[in-house]
Amino acid sequence: MKVNILKLVMLSIAVGFHGINAMGQNTRMTVMEEKNVMRLATFAGGCFWCTEADFEKVPGVSKVISGYTGGRTAAPSYKEVCSGKTGHLEAIQVYYDASKVSYGKLLEIFWTHVDPTDAFGQFADRGPQYRSAIFYHDEEQKRLAEQSKAALAASGIFDKPIVTEIREFSTFYNAEDYHQDYHKTCSLQYKMYRSGSGRDDFLKSIWGSGKAQMPKIDEDRAQKGAGGGDRSSLEPAPAKPDKETLRKTLSSLQYQVTQQCGTEPAFMNEFWNNKREGIYVDVVSGEPLFSSRDKFDSGTGWPSFMKPLESGNIVEREDRSLFSKRTEVRSARGDSHLGHVFDDGPRPTGLRYCINSASLRFIPKEDLEKEGYGEYLKLFEPDRTRPRP
Repeated sequence: MKVNILKLVMLSIAVGFHGINAMGQNTRMTVMEEKNVMRLATFAGGCFWCTEADFEKVPGVSKVISGYTGGRTAAPSYKEVCSGKTGHLEAIQVYYDASKVSYGKLLEIFWTHVDPTDAFGQFADRGPQYRSAIFYHDEEQKRLAEQSKAALAASGIFDKPIVTEIREFSTFYNAEDYHQDYHKTCSLQYKMYRSGSGRDDFLKSIWGSGKAQMPKIDEDRAQKGAGGGDRSSLEPAPAKPDKETLRKTLSSLQYQVTQQCGTEPAFMNEFWNNKREGIYVDVVSGEPLFSSRDKFDSGTGWPSFMKPLESGNIVEREDRSLFSKRTEVRSARGDSHLGHVFDDGPRPTGLRYCINSASLRFIPKEDLEKEGYGEYLKLFEPDRTRPRP
């Protein structure tokens, strides 16, 4: 059951209003329902009463359904999900007209209505069933979700890591009838719960009165898989070379690191102590990744950066290898393993992108124009200089 006492009280009232029989209704999304809409998006952001209410206000959204997804139990009941043992999250499915609202806009709504740094619930609701997550339905949604998460992480808006999961969608189970449109059918109880949950106070502290702006992503560019930056938008994204080609063009260490998630020795790699001005690009795809302006000495023996040069060219994934949970960093176009990102970096981002030199190619400032990266020369103009971190 939810730990929020107010919500428990409101729930008991709601059951009284709508009848106990509603508790036994566990319906699945039908194929016919999916065919009758243009697009479908699935999000988990804590209490589905709140996320449903937030997304129903968005122009272009035709319907929002509360339910459960991401777990093991088939057709779970609300009580089973509340136990935290089913693996399911409280979630919503959003039916939207892509000609009126884009998936990128829905992502923006999602990020600005949750606490993406909370791995153990949302606001007053605690437990695994209240974690935040984005469930993608296709590769386009996956790419956009990963790029928007990377952009938010690099923005420095939050002083903690972004822990919202990005997962492949499987099955969605509709919640019981009394949960649907709860903000309308039980508006008084809903308002009391929402006020007491702390959700709106938190959102106001981060986003209220223009305090922060959600970073924008280029959806057209993302759909092409080209990543970020002017150079990427002008060129089609080439296919990634096959493994045999990569074995011939990369050194053994570069291949091991980028293609097999290897790690090079600390203090014994090419760029850990490089202090020249310029940018670092993916050794496989050439997509711009980091700038010397954001490089700092972390004392680890690997190149470290406060933020990406182009957030859209960076993809973050959960890494549970080595008996720990870390955040892996990969390139968007080249799909190269780069390293990991940690939350022990300097201000203003508080992040440390710990990157393998073998994943990178360094383009000195004086070579940017001839190498085709001339748009980044402006980073090194005298009036843009600042103290080193």
